Amino acid sequence: MDIRKEFLDFFAKKHHDIYSSMHLVPDDPTLLFTNAGMVQFKDVFTGAVPTPVNPKAASCQLCIRAGGKHNDLENVGYTSRHHTLFEMLGNFSFGDYFKEEAIAFAWEFITQIVKLPKDRLYVTVHENDDEAYELWQAHISKERIYKMGDKDNFWAMGDTGACGPCSEIFYDQGSEHFNGEEDYMGGDGDRFLEIWNLVFMQYERTKDGELKPLPKPSIDTGMGLERITAIKEGVYNNFDSSIFKSIIEKLSKIVGFKPTAENIASFRVIADHTRAVGFMVASGILFDKEGRGYVLRRILRRAIRHGYLLGLRTPFMGELIDSLADSMGGHYEFLDEKREFAKEQITYEEERFFKTIDSGMAIFEDELKKSKDIFSGEIAFKLYDTFGFPLDLTEDMLKAHNISVDIAEFDTLMNEQRTKAKASWKGSGDASKEGDFKELLQKFGKNNFVGYTNLTYNSKVLSLLDDEFNIVEELTSGQSGWVMLDNTPFYAESGGQKGDIGALEKDRNIAMVEDTKKFFDLNLSKINVQSSIKVGDDIFAVVASRGEIAKHHSATHLLQSALKMVLGDTVSQAGSSNDANRLRFDFTYPKAMSKEQIDEVQDLVNSMIARGIDGAVKELPIEEAKKLGAVAMFGEKYGDIVRVVDFANTSIEFCGGTHVNNTAQIGSFYITKESGVSAGVRRIEAVCGMSAINYVKSLLDTQNELQSELKNSDLVNGVKKLKEQIKQLKTELINTQSQTKQEVAVQEINGIKVIVDIVQNGDIKSIIDDYKNGYEKVAIFLLQPKDDKVMLASGIKGIDANAGEWIKAIAPIVGGGGGGRADFAQAGGKDVSKIEDAQKAALEFIKGRL
Repeated sequence: MDIRKEFLDFFAKKHHDIYSSMHLVPDDPTLLFTNAGMVQFKDVFTGAVPTPVNPKAASCQLCIRAGGKHNDLENVGYTSRHHTLFEMLGNFSFGDYFKEEAIAFAWEFITQIVKLPKDRLYVTVHENDDEAYELWQAHISKERIYKMGDKDNFWAMGDTGACGPCSEIFYDQGSEHFNGEEDYMGGDGDRFLEIWNLVFMQYERTKDGELKPLPKPSIDTGMGLERITAIKEGVYNNFDSSIFKSIIEKLSKIVGFKPTAENIASFRVIADHTRAVGFMVASGILFDKEGRGYVLRRILRRAIRHGYLLGLRTPFMGELIDSLADSMGGHYEFLDEKREFAKEQITYEEERFFKTIDSGMAIFEDELKKSKDIFSGEIAFKLYDTFGFPLDLTEDMLKAHNISVDIAEFDTLMNEQRTKAKASWKGSGDASKEGDFKELLQKFGKNNFVGYTNLTYNSKVLSLLDDEFNIVEELTSGQSGWVMLDNTPFYAESGGQKGDIGALEKDRNIAMVEDTKKFFDLNLSKINVQSSIKVGDDIFAVVASRGEIAKHHSATHLLQSALKMVLGDTVSQAGSSNDANRLRFDFTYPKAMSKEQIDEVQDLVNSMIARGIDGAVKELPIEEAKKLGAVAMFGEKYGDIVRVVDFANTSIEFCGGTHVNNTAQIGSFYITKESGVSAGVRRIEAVCGMSAINYVKSLLDTQNELQSELKNSDLVNGVKKLKEQIKQLKTELINTQSQTKQEVAVQEINGIKVIVDIVQNGDIKSIIDDYKNGYEKVAIFLLQPKDDKVMLASGIKGIDANAGEWIKAIAPIVGGGGGGRADFAQAGGKDVSKIEDAQKAALEFIKGRL
């Protein structure tokens, strides 16, 4: 039974509009991920946007709970019903039907469509909700209806705002299967399983705690697809249902055995995390050191660690994506479309972690043997900083041993090491002023953007806000703030295109526009006032620099097309920025581009420019746009009607930005830099238009200056001669050093040559190399005074010792620090007076190892 389809079909027949699952990255600045079905309707519930024409809706929403307040990650794999990614079925009423219909719909679906036995069902209501208590008795005997308090049956969006009682439907899984102390209605056991929560949003809670009735009570429901599927299929663990079956079967083939009681948790963790990672990457979230990308990395590395426990030592998660896409790609098309890309990105990230996991696990196991109740915060930090083990991964590994990490020590080391704030999510900053923007939306609605066809416009000032986003009636000379125009030609920053700048005029300039942004769908321009501007003023709005921005934005489209031609279709946009002076384009690709590839891309873009290709803009239904081959910006969210920018099939993209009418207007295009941004993501920086002219002029100026300095018009030969002279001087310097190189004392300990000495002359690295070349087994540690500092270096060959550990143990004696490889390491110190103490300590250290 396809419960997802049955649910949506059921509510479609009940005259609900069916909404697609919204993006996993919500527009809500207070949320890291979409974590509930009601998120896409939050602005409707709060009144920030008008109620849809049809006030009844239903959806099956992809949700993630793996970061921030809503975080189930540590429980995943160890309980029967916690998941990082899950699907939430829900039906919603925005001031239309209320309790009676919501209860009837839920009962009909559960008993007639899903056909769960009625004698297994129970219901809870809020202890003060007599209305719901009476309504339920039309469907179920009152002996099966339980009254609960605020903790269990009252829902609130926050400390203030919309709230109300809720009613939950429970399924009895049977005393024969669950008979623990908590297996009673209201207990924490698994016998009585909550399957559907109906929220009756009927109050608004004030700052004083008063509950005021809402003028339009609403309904918000949620039912977990994984949970109801497991019940329908007669299994007592979500992971035993058909939803996870194909992934677990594929994993069994990869490891070569089926799950057992001892390793079943690892199978379940991997199955769950495959779903989360697959959907996150396909949604445009990329592996990173902070924010959503860091959460993604944590989930993947947790899965890899469980794969490691199953004996896997090479990437495997990418293989599981096929099973995921085969089972869910039919409903979520973007997952199937991004299948190969997701596999590529995940495998690349796996390879990076597998390179360090062996060393990290060895250190972990060694420290675990020494730990009783507390695991060293220093070692936990080392695992994080050196081997890429997120802290919660270390904590997860310690769970089975009932040991916790010394968090205070870990945090101290983290704070010392970091040069920027700990990776976390920060909102856009406008959430605190939601009420003011809501007021503007209710009063005026969204203001009209006319900038696609007009760079100037006679507009009216609808509203003014100060720098703190407080609504004001007037801004005077010297003040700055934000303006809302009824019809605005200023493009708000979006899709990588920077917001427009310009001026507001009334006989003369009255304000300079410094930026334009969107706040809750309102197009507002940042202004610096030169003379008074008031609400209601008629002004003349003038956009500046749009032409150069349009050139760079159109060039970005051509660049993406050229990259796909050269690097392949798996290349996807991972971010962009376009202003009047340059463009920056981030794209998914696992390695640095070669010079030949960069040249080919640059030549392709310039050929598109030279051909003078006309551009066309169309607004099309999204499915029709996809059929044309239009490329969506990676990770962007789109409605049913999309704007498509088409350069005669050379480049076809979904885009809301502004562009040139013909590629010839771009002028020319030069790539100024290609670099890495993060794992699997590269960046191209480029210029065109006037910036390209200035770029070439700068290169010519530099060339002329070099010719003058080298006194040679042939720069290549001039540089070659200079390099030969430098090479010759280096050789002479090395010869001089070798002639003055000091001999060192060699002793033998247990058949191994040991050198621990202070040298005054020569290059200590070269000396170490010489002795390592001369002996089969040698340990050498040299110290060299340099003015008021000390240079240290160590080398190991053919013995069980570590040069890096040797250096780290001795360097602090001379007030220094450093490290390196197992065979060679070096450091610096600042206390020359301790050099002999360090020499003695170095000798004792290596004696202890031999």
